[in-house]
Formats: sequence, C-alpha cells, structure tokens
Amino acid sequence: MNKVRSLLALFIFSMAINACKQDDPPLPDNLVNFDAAEQGFDSDKTEAEIKLTLTRSAETATAVTIDLAPSGIAYGTQFTTNPAATNNSLTVTIPAGSSTGSFKVTKGANLFLSGKETINFTIKTAASPVLVGTKTTSTLKFSSIVSTGSALKLNGGEGGSSAINSVFVDFSNNAQSSVARNSWDLGFYSGTDFRVVINGTTGATAKELPKTDLTQVTAADTVGLRNILILSQGTGSFDNVDDPEGDITKTAIKTISATDAENKVYIINPGNSGTTAKAWYKVRIVRKGTGYTLQYAQIAETTFKTLDVTKDSKLNFSYVSFEKGLTTVEPAKTDWDMEWTLATYKAALSATESVPYTYADYVFINHLGGVEAAEVLTTTSTYDAYSEATITTTTFKKDRNVIGSNWRTSAGPNGVPAGVKTDRFYVIKDAAGNVYKVRFMNYTSSDGGVRGYPNIEYKLVKKV
Repeated sequence: MNKVRSLLALFIFSMAINACKQDDPPLPDNLVNFDAAEQGFDSDKTEAEIKLTLTRSAETATAVTIDLAPSGIAYGTQFTTNPAATNNSLTVTIPAGSSTGSFKVTKGANLFLSGKETINFTIKTAASPVLVGTKTTSTLKFSSIVSTGSALKLNGGEGGSSAINSVFVDFSNNAQSSVARNSWDLGFYSGTDFRVVINGTTGATAKELPKTDLTQVTAADTVGLRNILILSQGTGSFDNVDDPEGDITKTAIKTISATDAENKVYIINPGNSGTTAKAWYKVRIVRKGTGYTLQYAQIAETTFKTLDVTKDSKLNFSYVSFEKGLTTVEPAKTDWDMEWTLATYKAALSATESVPYTYADYVFINHLGGVEAAEVLTTTSTYDAYSEATITTTTFKKDRNVIGSNWRTSAGPNGVPAGVKTDRFYVIKDAAGNVYKVRFMNYTSSDGGVRGYPNIEYKLVKKV
C-alpha cells in the first residue's frame, strides 16, 4: 500500500512539474546585431575590430554570415579580414556560451588613403535558433568619426559579479575594447613621473621590504602578511593599494628613484585569477634612461627575470604580466573615455574608518587622458531634455570616480532588488572636448539585464 502511495505521489509531483514547465513563458528570440552602426578607422591604426552581440548567450556554436561592400578600397590588396572573406562574404562563429563575436579588418602595408573609403557590412544569415536582429548593417569609415550616439552592450564576459573583463569605451568612435582583468600585474606610467601601479581590478596589493637584493627575499619574508596583503571583509590597508581616487602620486609602490639603492624590493600579491589566488611575487624596479627595468620572480625562486619597459607617450601606462611579459591592456589614451570593471575602492567599517574593498560593476573615467564628467540628477534635467544649452550649468570634474558605483544599487534587505538608478545620468567630456550624455539601461536580472553585460545608451550633445 505504501508503495502505491509513493508511486501516486511521484506521479502527481511529475504532473505538477510538467504543468509548471508548460506555464513558463518562452524565452524571447535570441537576436544577433552589430555592436555599432558606424565605426572609424584612424590613419594611425592598422587594425579595426567589428563586434557582434547576441540578446543572450548562444546555446551552441553559432555561425553568422556577413556580406562586405567596399567602396574606394579593394579586398586582398588594400585590406583583408580575419576570418577571411570569399566573394565579399565571411562567416563569424560565436562560441557556445558566449553572447559576443567579432571579426577584424586589417589595412595593407604602405597604404595611402583619402579618408573617403568605406566598407559596409550586412548580417545576412544566422544559424538557428539565432535570428537576425534589427541592427543589421554597420559601416567602417577609413577616417576618424565623432559619433552622434549609439547603444552598446558592454562585454564584461562571464562571471556575473566577478565578470572576467574590464571594458574600455570610446564614445566618439562607437567602440569598446574588452581585456581580461587578470591579464596584467603592473602598469608603468608614461608621464613625467616614474610611477608603477598594481592591478586593482584583481584586488592586488604590495608591501615594501627593507631589502634591495631580490635573491635575499624568500617565503620567510611573507610571514605575517596574509592579513595585510589579502583583501577581505575588514582586512587590508590603504598603504598596500594604489590610491582609490586614482591619484598617481599615491601609489603603493613608491616613486622609482634615479638612485638605484633607494629602490626597494616589494612583495606583490597579484590578487585573484577568477576565483583562484595567483602566486605571490617579489619585484624590484629601477630606472633605465627614460624608462624602467623590472626584476621579478615568484617568492620561492632563487633567480629572477629582467624586463625593460619603455615609456610610450601614446599610452597612460605600459603593462606587464608576470607570466607573459609586456602586454596590451588600455587602448591609446586618446582612444577611450570610460572603463567598466571590478575595482579596488573602499568600504566603511564605521563612520570614521574604512578599508580597501573590491567593487563589482565599477566605472572610471580616463582622468589621466583628460576626460571629465558630471553626474546629473533628473530633478535638475531629464536625459532627453539635456542639451548643449545645459552644458553651461554643468560642473565637470576630473575625478576618476565621478561615476564609480553611483549609477546602480545592490540588492538590499527585505527583498530590495539590484538595478540601475533611473534618477540620474552622466555627462562626459572627452579629451577633444566633445560632450556626450550617458545613461545605464540595465545590468542585472532584476532590471532586465545580464550581470557582466550592462547596456548603456549615449548621445552627442556638443561636437568640437
């Protein structure tokens, strides 16, 4: 009898589950679109990346076919694509689990152009179940552009609140550039000062030792440093991280002195590689002419590597990975305005005390590159009403954290959902003086978004 009852209960439970499944609303169509309708290709660049986005991650590897229509420029001799095109058509495969794809356009060597050349791209087909969306065309202009505005889905990548990428946005060029947060460890300043930053997007920390010989530093030098060099709830010190406000004169690693003997060894905790702690390193940095020389090794190693880093005036920083050496992170300092990332900032322990803390979905402006920004509350002006005439009433700031985490709310007590703050937007003045108004549309499931892929909208207010 008990067996019959158990079988009957299982049958009823299964029927209920099936009924719930039948009642669940179907997922919306998964559409593929171009990231931007227009993009510039500056004369000093050799390569441009054209991006595609899906409404949500692809269930299986998805082939998207794109037609090319060059004007004033010929495929094969003056430009090529990767993947290669055949009969002015190429195929991009978006991997399963990803919501983005791209292809690259490369200029031919020793190419002289008038700036009127263009390539028009059209999405023709997408493999089922993905459908072709509404933003099906995109134009690459072989000259600089000043965008009138667009909408972008930022490619923070997988990981949700610990999304794997930092995303740099260039409003005037309708462009975004994603780079893995854990792809670098040190950034060498290209300005007049000799400064080196650690990777705040992975929660990195640094501790100076009273030694100048790397070979004399061992694992014994790390004793007692775990609560100092590992950022967690209530642990860590601002002495061991770069200034949360972005002041380049307040880095955890002191100014690199012209006197070699003054440059000490530092222990670096590079932070996390995703959810995995990276190995600790010992480093020493000295000047070499107008650049730097880096000496580095893992804590227990008895020999060390040496790497020269030159200053590049086109960049805010030149970057180094302990594992790979020199690497590319930020675009040129004139080619980005805003960075969305995970960041080391600060959290209050009390009214008078705070500690370093890593924040997800944090936004910096390119303050070292001359970008300024302002927060505008909708009680002052609505996003739609904000115009060139309103700029004179706007107080722009050069602070790196003007936007910070102010644009969003986190999930709170009593079921308060996370979401974009709709009572504000931002006005950003790029280094050239072009002014854009920017608002965040969503960033998490509570407000219709996907964590790691926030959507933004921006419009040109004033063109220089």
